[in-house]
Amino acid sequence: MAPKLRRVHAQPGANPSQTQDVPDIVSTEHPDEGIPFRTSVKRGLLELNTKSSPSNPIFRERSRRGAQADPIEVIDQRRAPKIAPIEHRARVQPASLDPKASDSPYEAVVKVFAIHCEPNFSLPWQRKRQFSSSSSGFIIPGKRILTNAHCVADYTQVKVKRRGSDVKYVAQVLAVATEGDMALLTVENDDFWQESEPVTFGGLPQLQDAVTVAGYPIGGDTMSVTSGVVSRIEVTAYVHGSAELLGIQIDAAINSGNSGGPAFNEQGECVGIAFQSLKHEDAENIGYIIPTPVVWHFIQDYEKNAKYTGFPCLGIDWQKLENPDLRETLKMTGDHKGVMVRRVEPTSAAFRVLEHNDVLMAFDGVPIANDGTVPFRSGERISFSYLISQKFVGEESELRILKKGKEVNLKIKLQAPIKLVPFHTDGKPPSYFIVAGLVFTAVTVPYLRSEYGKEYDFDAPVRLLEKMMHALADSKKQQVVVLSQVLAAEVNIGYEDIINTQVEAVNGQKITNLQDLVQIVDHCKSEYLDLDLDHKQKVVLHTQRAKLATQEIMTIHCISLDRSIDLMPESRAEGLVVNTEVACAKEEENTGAKPKRRNIL
Repeated sequence: MAPKLRRVHAQPGANPSQTQDVPDIVSTEHPDEGIPFRTSVKRGLLELNTKSSPSNPIFRERSRRGAQADPIEVIDQRRAPKIAPIEHRARVQPASLDPKASDSPYEAVVKVFAIHCEPNFSLPWQRKRQFSSSSSGFIIPGKRILTNAHCVADYTQVKVKRRGSDVKYVAQVLAVATEGDMALLTVENDDFWQESEPVTFGGLPQLQDAVTVAGYPIGGDTMSVTSGVVSRIEVTAYVHGSAELLGIQIDAAINSGNSGGPAFNEQGECVGIAFQSLKHEDAENIGYIIPTPVVWHFIQDYEKNAKYTGFPCLGIDWQKLENPDLRETLKMTGDHKGVMVRRVEPTSAAFRVLEHNDVLMAFDGVPIANDGTVPFRSGERISFSYLISQKFVGEESELRILKKGKEVNLKIKLQAPIKLVPFHTDGKPPSYFIVAGLVFTAVTVPYLRSEYGKEYDFDAPVRLLEKMMHALADSKKQQVVVLSQVLAAEVNIGYEDIINTQVEAVNGQKITNLQDLVQIVDHCKSEYLDLDLDHKQKVVLHTQRAKLATQEIMTIHCISLDRSIDLMPESRAEGLVVNTEVACAKEEENTGAKPKRRNIL
């Protein structure tokens, strides 16, 4: 059986000879597909490639302490065998591009240097030790640079260097598309753009078309060029954002550090962005690039909205209708084709018009087959989710539905997906709240990975995994709130062993999100705080003693704030912002330069 896609997120500082297995990314049921795409196949490793320096002492220390020295995010199968290194083989002749020519597209390729400081989801009041990474990018029209989102994830500083230059320029991040694994940068210094020529984008290549991938992978400091051909074009799992979008499989070598580099066709046009590769004992030289339709969707989204709004979804789970008996029970005739709606997300626009057992027959006039595919170029078919991903958030789409035997045409407005347990936090720090040593937070996939490591989808509590894989959010603000840990003290004696247990109610009031819990505790007039947890557990604390003990416990553990800034009363949050502005004003007065600030509270 073929291995599942696995993206390797290349991270800085890692020893290239020590490839690590990292947390498997579980994308259970895609909003636009009916069944989980986890299957029992041999595990393959799909790598996201960012190069790091093995001599980096920070990373050596992180590796010694068991940190994710080479964070590799993966969509794969369980219980994989050891991953064999990819061998280099004789390959096709590179595309006819002359690196020495003044108008060579290679001149647009840049090296990206980033300093990362990841949130500590297990101790949400602090961050992890910073580390560095290097990757690739390229210049596009409008004095902008394209690279991968994972190359600048949790960045505190980004610098870029052009080919043949010895100067690194500080870059600003304009937008990040986590789902599509793309990021848009710019450089304010005009010297960087002198005599620069942006790449020219080409269309979607054909199978067997020659491609050349340029970038700065591990193994050296200068540009590296590898070549291959287009092997496959289909909807692909994007490991970094846990999304499924159009992707191109190539047989050109894509290694750590290649991430963000362009892929050129024989005419010198950019036809994609290198972003992940498959590592498996039965596979060799399988790499993936982001095709231009996905790239243009990101760029046009940013230009239209001055920010990234995301790739929309229909908000349904669906099932194939290949069984004739099933089609007959749904009152489908011989010429009817489509997929069955299994369930509809309450937060989606489709919730008002679709229901269980409806048959989705066409999307924007394109008929959907019983296996969920639609025509794609000559002689090819592709998942109908491709049609949805070509739309923008807020746009309308027309659906043809078979509802109880009758065909109905509907129009709905597409929106970005809302997950009860988010796969990513868009660079925002985790929310938390502390009272009497009880630490509360909201469950996210990064949190589960932080708590249970790379096998979190097997080691985390079943109740939390069920929420992550199958539960649907009833509202946009709904969260799974857990009692993460108890900082032992006299006031909470007897509760020290409670970890990662969902909070269902406080003083009889149901908890929808972390903000609800904070409001109830802050305004509690009862003598006791009575918390109802999952598995019928209870935590009862004397309200006044609990609040008085909080500051002492925080002092012991060197915690400055009892809650994250997003949970603070508006007046208190404004006070912190004012203090930050004063500090920045003093820095500007002393140095004469306007400080570059990012909120990493």
